[in-house]
Amino acid sequence: MKMKAACCWIKSVLLVLIFKTCFNATYTLTNQEVCSLCGGTILNNTMVGRFCSSSFGRIDGRCCLKNNTGDPDYVIGLDLSNCSLTHMEDLQEAETALIIDLSLNPIVNLTDTTFQGFRDLNFIILPQEIVCPGGNTSWQKIEVREGNRLCEDQINMCNQTGQLSMNCPENSLCAPDGPGFYECSCADNYHGYKCLREGEFPVLQVFGPLAASTVVVSFLLWATQRRKAKSV
Repeated sequence: MKMKAACCWIKSVLLVLIFKTCFNATYTLTNQEVCSLCGGTILNNTMVGRFCSSSFGRIDGRCCLKNNTGDPDYVIGLDLSNCSLTHMEDLQEAETALIIDLSLNPIVNLTDTTFQGFRDLNFIILPQEIVCPGGNTSWQKIEVREGNRLCEDQINMCNQTGQLSMNCPENSLCAPDGPGFYECSCADNYHGYKCLREGEFPVLQVFGPLAASTVVVSFLLWATQRRKAKSV
């Protein structure tokens, strides 16, 4: 029992180390740039402004951030209306948003992949000539009002049972992944290509060498910097 617990602890440490090494630096560099894609701030009389107020959110530039969470940069609303934007490329920093306003922009093209991963997005305001991301089948209600296209209540692309889906391979589960998208993840005790392998995923065998090499490289860099500091 003790050996099993120790093994689980080692796996957790390795995963945390790998995750922080690979992703932490990139996230720090790009954190909340989406809130300042254009000047100004969210106005109280806009849809996002009213939503933010009713949700007791905190306004930071063009973002409405959720209060009382462990993540101070948790975006629940994004208002990029009237920003003279012609293309929308990377909005992933706001993928937790429930409402997004892109109206009053001369947007030329908006691809569905722009909103891939936006699982909680339930209301988006677009210029009238832009179709809702994922198409009509991805939303419960689509309405054109005052020159804007309103897309409301994102539809879950998986089957309604929440269990196995015809779109996913056997031994896997389906989960929504933004308007028009879904993702398949292996069910418990399955892994590998199309979830065909049964049993626990070999974390130590796969990530162990990578973690070890990361530690060695980090130590060598630290040792080199220390020698340089001493020589000075």
